[in-house]
Amino acid sequence: MANDLLGLFGSELPVLAAPMAGGPTKPRLVLAATAVGSAGFLAGGYQTPEALATDVAEVRAATDRYGVNLFAPNPVPVDPSAYAAYRELLLPLAEAYGVELPVEPVEDDDTWASKVEVLVEAAPPVVSFTFGPPDPTAADALRRAGCALVQTVTSAEEAHRAAGLGMDALAVQSADAGGHWGTWTPAVSGGRLALPDLVRSVRAVTDLPVIAAGGVGRAADVRAALDAGAEAVAVGTLLLLSDEAGTNPAHRAGLVADRGAPVTTTAFSGRPAGAVMNAFLAAYDAKGPLGYPALHHLTSPIRRAAAARADAEHVNLWAGTGYRNAEQRPAGVILRALVP
Repeated sequence: MANDLLGLFGSELPVLAAPMAGGPTKPRLVLAATAVGSAGFLAGGYQTPEALATDVAEVRAATDRYGVNLFAPNPVPVDPSAYAAYRELLLPLAEAYGVELPVEPVEDDDTWASKVEVLVEAAPPVVSFTFGPPDPTAADALRRAGCALVQTVTSAEEAHRAAGLGMDALAVQSADAGGHWGTWTPAVSGGRLALPDLVRSVRAVTDLPVIAAGGVGRAADVRAALDAGAEAVAVGTLLLLSDEAGTNPAHRAGLVADRGAPVTTTAFSGRPAGAVMNAFLAAYDAKGPLGYPALHHLTSPIRRAAAARADAEHVNLWAGTGYRNAEQRPAGVILRALVP
């Protein structure tokens, strides 16, 4: 695999569709990527095992040019008093939307073991992991099923550790990415490197193939990442407005206007994530403590209610620094236009 990352996917393009959990990545988005000679990742995060199995079956029936991403269990325990204080701040907003917020922190592992079982059975060509590495039992089972394993890393140190765990490739994600930053240590503030510089720093510690991601807005950004040593570039934010994305109407509406530079916030989920400003962040950014998945479950009722009303001001407007270049066009057209 070291010299044929794109061959593993069967991709003719060095630009791939990144996984976007929570709705945007649907099978039709992955299949739209494959239709133009690219490939894409299904997003397993937040899905039930049954829904994931259905999505994988739909894509698998049409192509073998795909991967699946899972959130690896790497919980960030929340301080109970900080959780209670944040919940208290959110209660007026919850009342306005007519929703209840969990009194006690909800901690879970996103049904990790069941999703691993789904993928062992389906044996997708590639399985990637975000938030940390998989446990050895899961990794071994997926390898025996014939899956290549790709680890999301956000620093040279994480890349070195991933290489030592026997990963086949790395998804190198800069903090300029939209949505969750895949750092293994969210409580530790690391340096913020531009994507080409991050790729070069990873290349200095390992020769594993690299899929670069984060902050891509133009073909020139793809070219810079490839020149830095990446074999491919994965894009997510630029596909959020695509015809095939499952992005909810509130999120779509929120990305149309220029809302300034994205911020990295823990206010929505308790993990660092890239989003553009709206009323929720104006009120609560920097007030949400670390605590994942507890804060994800705490704010979910508000975000679901806002999405149901197509209210862009109280949903998580995940977006990377390239979001101003997102357009409502077919996903295949977007991907092809990014090829330098």
